[in-house]
Amino acid sequence: MEVFAKRIRAEREKLKQKDPKWTQDYVASLIDVARPTYTAYENGTKQPPMDTINKLADLFLVNTDYLLGRTDSPIKEPSVDIEEVDSEISMFFRDFKSAPKERQEEMLRFWRYIQESEEGRKPGQRQRKGDNQ
Repeated sequence: MEVFAKRIRAEREKLKQKDPKWTQDYVASLIDVARPTYTAYENGTKQPPMDTINKLADLFLVNTDYLLGRTDSPIKEPSVDIEEVDSEISMFFRDFKSAPKERQEEMLRFWRYIQESEEGRKPGQRQRKGDNQ
């Protein structure tokens, strides 16, 4: 639980350095828990249920194995065969995977910006069916 607490705090603090709105209260509201509950997650005094761990991973654009300390790589692997979806998307993921860490972080910041700019959608929230284009 200590690794989980350190990693969610580190992810939130990284975002907070770029945008001060990323407080514990803000993250708690995005994942639908009370601020003291989220604070307990960051302090390692309370373990969240799996659905909350999934929400945090989506919000921070990392995988659950990373948050739980099962891997040191925060990169989410695509859950579909990208080659079958679109050649340009496939090229993007290949470029992302092979990019230096600084470039990956820049690409993730851009993706977060796109997500946040969508009307009525919170960061980390999945796109609703029928909302694509």
